Amino acid sequence: MRNVVDGLIGEVFARCRENRTGALADYIPELAAVAPDSFSLCIATSDGYVYESGDAHTEFTIQSISKPLTYGLALADRGLSAVGEKIDVEPSGEPFNEISLDPVTERPRNPMINAGAIAAASLIDGDDAEHRFERLRRCYSRYAGRELALNEAVYRSEARTGHRNRAIGHMLRSFGIIEDDPDAAVDLYFRQCSIDVTCRDLALMAATLANNGVNPVTHERALAPDLVERVLSVMTTCGMYDAAGDWVTQVGLPAKSGVGGGVLAVLPGQIGIAVYSPRLDAHGNSVRGSRPAGSSRRNSSCTSCT
Repeated sequence: MRNVVDGLIGEVFARCRENRTGALADYIPELAAVAPDSFSLCIATSDGYVYESGDAHTEFTIQSISKPLTYGLALADRGLSAVGEKIDVEPSGEPFNEISLDPVTERPRNPMINAGAIAAASLIDGDDAEHRFERLRRCYSRYAGRELALNEAVYRSEARTGHRNRAIGHMLRSFGIIEDDPDAAVDLYFRQCSIDVTCRDLALMAATLANNGVNPVTHERALAPDLVERVLSVMTTCGMYDAAGDWVTQVGLPAKSGVGGGVLAVLPGQIGIAVYSPRLDAHGNSVRGSRPAGSSRRNSSCTSCT
């Protein structure tokens, strides 16, 4: 069966690698310097098998793919009710970095856009900034099954240029969504986005969500089952920025993209799919990354191997 899955991945990889449309994210200087045609595709099963093609061990920063993981930790720390008082779970239809709140609830529309993600970061428990970041890093590491690290160069680049996110942070403070120092919440958000991962890591993160919150390789729990359900629901409706509606109708899987070029998708109970390709479309999603996930979903019966 491994040969069947490897053949499927190779076929999808070859078909998608010819697409060289899209552009690098240029508003974060470090992201504009990556190799534009780097490409990898990985699938991890809920019983711990990993299949990969291309640059599967090339490191890149997780960026917005961190958002559902931080949201899950905030839910674990504060509970559904408390988090729901700060962050809604409705699709926004707006750019991910829009400086706005829902006009009725006066809350961020969901945790997958920057306003909601910064609010979620402010809800992470910890004695100080370093402790909160270390809890996030360890949380992400449990999903990936290995110790992950901060990319200092990307973090400095984000901190130097992230004025719009600081504006979002102060807006959240003015509406009482953030109750403490907004700059501390924004800085934690910059750091969470600057953690290095590989395509293989993302596939295992997705497989952990597919496996009810338990890493299928290390067997370590990353998130409680009831919170996994909540996170996957929000990923389904809001995970692909303002292209989420098209994604749901065409692919139908919980997913999250990042401007670093990564995409992960989850087929609950079966597999996690990950793609890395840094050329982005107008929505901020990986051009190549939006295609393999759909192809793998349609052929998911091939990935239930042992």
